[in-house]
Amino acid sequence: MRSIRPLLAATGLVAALALTATACGPSEDNAADKPAADSAGGKDSGSLSDGLADTLKKHGVDPEKWKNGEWKNWDKDEWLREAKDFVNPVIEGLWQPDRMKSAKDPAKTMAAGDLSGDQGVTDPEPAPVEAEREKTPYHDYAAPVGKVFFDSPEGAMVCSGTVVKDPENPGRSNLVWTAGHCVHAGSKGGWYRNIVFVPAYNDKGKSAAALKNAQPQEIAPYGAYWADWATTSGEWLADGGPTGGEGAPYDYAVLHVKPEKGSKSLEETVGNALPVDFDAPEISKISAMGAWGYPAAPPYNGLIMHKCVDRPGRLSVSPSTPTMYRIGCTMTGGSSGGGWFSEGSDGKLALVSNTSIGPVTSGWLAGPHLGKGAQDVFTAMSKKSGSQ
Repeated sequence: MRSIRPLLAATGLVAALALTATACGPSEDNAADKPAADSAGGKDSGSLSDGLADTLKKHGVDPEKWKNGEWKNWDKDEWLREAKDFVNPVIEGLWQPDRMKSAKDPAKTMAAGDLSGDQGVTDPEPAPVEAEREKTPYHDYAAPVGKVFFDSPEGAMVCSGTVVKDPENPGRSNLVWTAGHCVHAGSKGGWYRNIVFVPAYNDKGKSAAALKNAQPQEIAPYGAYWADWATTSGEWLADGGPTGGEGAPYDYAVLHVKPEKGSKSLEETVGNALPVDFDAPEISKISAMGAWGYPAAPPYNGLIMHKCVDRPGRLSVSPSTPTMYRIGCTMTGGSSGGGWFSEGSDGKLALVSNTSIGPVTSGWLAGPHLGKGAQDVFTAMSKKSGSQ
């Protein structure tokens, strides 16, 4: 019989995502610091910083042409792919509510025959766990969770992400954890463009009909936070593929973001951030993991935040790569990049993985084990951002 312990543990996982006592809700009057949902610039949303302009020029890209649509050129020779080449200049007014709602999921799905790894470290396929709608308003029940939007050669795309604590900026983090395939195409492509994080997307969980003529603040109550830097694993850059490939066990990424307007940090704005645990206990010692995200592929539509809680098992996609976590869950594409939470090695709840891959038929999700490689990626981002 399937254990019920994961269900009993769900209460603690949910509590970890709730707002801290010092946080403000999106409806509170905090206009001096809160980003405006319909603005897309910093001190001048229509201009690029000198650093970004210089980086674009270095690669033969005219900054003004980029803003005016050159970013839509996905010619392979023009598609920046190296770790050092990330650029993501703010483009005013790009992510309007209708464009967000039309964004598609970059599903990383596997057929049953794709699992060719060492079955000695792969547990039996878990029974599906029906994804549960998160309570509303999301800023009260899942404050750090949001959506990651970006442009790819296939058009506007969407993933999920989580606000995580920054050791270099206690209480003022601007870091977001997501999946590598939500920021970079892997071995056959480069960095995606126009990457933004929208915390508490559709905060009140309204239906598509109710959002037909929605104001920007209904869709993005805290505004959009543009990534000014992104980093992922070298293994994802080298081996990531359309179904995850051998890059799947390294399918994680960290964004450093800035508000479209104002100076208040992301953590202060949403009221909470999760620590990341890079030394989680062995899978057999973990009674429950919870995955949160915004599934967008049918039967879902990307508007509603969902969650699954289950006892994790092991999944191996290749004998030469680390074993991944796997849980039963009916969430589909769009939930990619969403955080997985569990009790960490210090006894506190923390982010321990993120949604990476799942089967074509849905029913389960798999995420990478976060070890030293992930910690190195995260630490480098934290130190690079410094006091920003």
